[in-house]
Amino acid sequence: MSYATYEKLRSMRLGAMADAYKHQLSDPEMGNLSFEERMALLVDIEWTNRKNNRLKRLIANAAFDQPQAHLGDIDFSPRRELNREQLVMLGSCSYIADARNIVIMGAAGSGKSFIGCALGMEACKQSYSVRFIRMPALIEELKLAAATGTLKKAYKDYTKVNLLILDDWMLVKLTQEESRYVYELVHRRHKTASTIFCSQFSPVGWHQRIAEDTLADAILDRIVYDSYIIEIKSQEDMPSMREKYGLQIKTKN
Repeated sequence: MSYATYEKLRSMRLGAMADAYKHQLSDPEMGNLSFEERMALLVDIEWTNRKNNRLKRLIANAAFDQPQAHLGDIDFSPRRELNREQLVMLGSCSYIADARNIVIMGAAGSGKSFIGCALGMEACKQSYSVRFIRMPALIEELKLAAATGTLKKAYKDYTKVNLLILDDWMLVKLTQEESRYVYELVHRRHKTASTIFCSQFSPVGWHQRIAEDTLADAILDRIVYDSYIIEIKSQEDMPSMREKYGLQIKTKN
């Protein structure tokens, strides 16, 4: 065995290729393959390993509330009135390439976050950067950044994310200061990156929760105009998605 070649591959951080090379040298059947075939196997193994590692990093960085969410597990019961074709299309992530947004509306426990995370997982699989965060937590981050003089950096970090998933969007009324933070972030991402807004309320309800009418108009204009709309219908006798999938509600500090 050529330990020198093995160590060189290791030193170049080609660990998967190095291990596959070691296996090839110890497997007599590999002698039946041509040089090109053996090299192709080594490259495929290294490429696959790197792709899998990148996917793991993207999923970890996304901080999904429901990392087990998958488009194939979405409940398409007739009473929910979900458009299967629309969700399949959104699963292709073409909306991210077009820098368009998605608005998911529904009552508490209707499965908004699940769908948002499922779409986020598809984005990760296509090598897009994703970040999931609840709006109250986002507001607190921006407040802290403003207090510590790092607000511009915070905006920059959130702007460069390909897909931002904002859960509990407009759940509570915003102060004037908070409304300005939200406007600035929405404005910076407008037509440059995609955002999924998960909300219990329609855009009319959002307007009522923003401190200034002019800011409310500006925020809604940058979101609603060319967004894909997903409205989840629910009835009182239907089990919530948390009950259906046995999901636990995470407590955020």
